[in-house]
Amino acid sequence: MVFPIRTWSLAGASRVIIRANGPASILGAVRRRGFADVAADDMSLPLKGFKVLDMTRVLAGVNRNKKSLGLSFQHKSGVEVLHKLAQESDILVENYLPGTLKKYGMDFETLHKINPRLIYASITGYGQTGPYSNRAGYDVMVEAEMGLMHITGSRDGPPVKVGVAVTDLTTGLYTSNSIMAAIIARSRTGRGQHIDVALSDCQVATLANIASSCLISGGKDEGRWGTAHPSIVPYRSYRTKDGDILLGGGNDRLFGIICDRIKRPDWKTDPKYSVNAQRVANRVELDNSIETITQTRTTQEWLEVFEGSGLPYSAVNDVQGTLSHKHVLARNMVKEMDHEWCGPMKMVNTPVKYSESKPSIRTVPPMLGQHTDEVLREILGLGETEINALKAEGAVR
Repeated sequence: MVFPIRTWSLAGASRVIIRANGPASILGAVRRRGFADVAADDMSLPLKGFKVLDMTRVLAGVNRNKKSLGLSFQHKSGVEVLHKLAQESDILVENYLPGTLKKYGMDFETLHKINPRLIYASITGYGQTGPYSNRAGYDVMVEAEMGLMHITGSRDGPPVKVGVAVTDLTTGLYTSNSIMAAIIARSRTGRGQHIDVALSDCQVATLANIASSCLISGGKDEGRWGTAHPSIVPYRSYRTKDGDILLGGGNDRLFGIICDRIKRPDWKTDPKYSVNAQRVANRVELDNSIETITQTRTTQEWLEVFEGSGLPYSAVNDVQGTLSHKHVLARNMVKEMDHEWCGPMKMVNTPVKYSESKPSIRTVPPMLGQHTDEVLREILGLGETEINALKAEGAVR
């Protein structure tokens, strides 16, 4: 299901999570990764036919702790297998356009009759209702349509997308929270329910304080600010001799620390800079002056200058710099495992630490259909003859 909310309680609540997702689609897989770290079994179910997939970098990142069942909805026997799995499952997550799964008998109404306790989560671009409900939507389209792209990018530059599929990720977090709430509700009512999650809704919700400000004022947003803050100065990244460093002068005291550490204590009493309101009014001049100084040293040298100062600051690291960061490694955020076909494989570890439970990467990403026999045998209790018959007719692989 989704990127991280790796609550160990889901493992107790969910014996099987069925991921109804097309074989070539990455979108649903990204949104489901977090559940796999906490659930007992996550079954990946390609829908139409069988397409061989390489162990791509993306799939390697999102499919750990999952079991792969190769199954075709085009076969009546395949649908029957899915119905039996639904009968044994707690949660089903799908990301098809509204109505698509009805022709396969995998819609909520059909499965609710088979298993009234099933929690059925539908993740779509624009939801099950509304004028855009039948419109396909990926992360970047929703970023653009729902305001995020407009407020992202440099001050005078064009709108840009976020560097990762952030709307997918936040939608995943909302979905996992909703599923946990549905599990709690089911403990009282004994019934599952349909959860309708739209990327568009989640993106509107994550506009957060900017949306609230526009609703209250009735005015326009303040546009793009790059790494800067619209009402705090200095609060942005500055070029160094070999990279960038971000300085967080969030109040007059912190600004004073910057002044002392960059050898400009006179700025603390300069009427143009002494209070934040004046620094905002003289933003361009102050930012240029700071950057002239920061460019005289390397990023590492500035990190050493600000070490222990009490100022919020950081290097602007690339991804490899992040993955090799001493704090990242100390927090055990990179884990290496051996893959039967791919050899040693490094993956980003689960981010939440618990005092009792220990969510973890237990198994490497599977190959397509790797666990078909295991799932049919251990979950549904099918014998070898029945499994071979399903394979012979092309219902499973």
